[in-house]
Amino acid sequence: MKRNSMKSRVMHSYKALSSFLSLVLVFFANTQAVNSAVLNFSGQTDGTVIEHLRLHVAKKDKQAWLEAEKASWEKWLVNKNGFLGRKLFWDPKNEEATLMISWVSRAQWKSIPQQEIDAIQEQFEELARSGTGMEVGNPFPLTFEGELIPQ
Repeated sequence: MKRNSMKSRVMHSYKALSSFLSLVLVFFANTQAVNSAVLNFSGQTDGTVIEHLRLHVAKKDKQAWLEAEKASWEKWLVNKNGFLGRKLFWDPKNEEATLMISWVSRAQWKSIPQQEIDAIQEQFEELARSGTGMEVGNPFPLTFEGELIPQ
């Protein structure tokens, strides 16, 4: 009886160890893909990149946001070297806008002088304040800024 009990414990331990090792193997097998994405994100390859922005946009101010975007950023972006296009999304549940701006390369995107960006941002904020009735500040504050690499 003791022999069967001991054999059963050994088999149970073996199965548990095999399951654990399989999980570890799966985890580390996927690590390479994650590391590759991180390497691309750091700019080691210079292909197409997506600028990813999120802004707080209240439901009552959605139209003012769209009009300010169109009259400032949209007009400016179409004349920028390396600009491919952009998509605007709005999440009514979270009252959040997502902007996906496509660039030929990270280098072209990042070569735009900060002074130019600041001037367009100020124009956007002036239009946004006018459209929302806000007197100071940015009616649509940035909540997230990142970049994505198409795979």
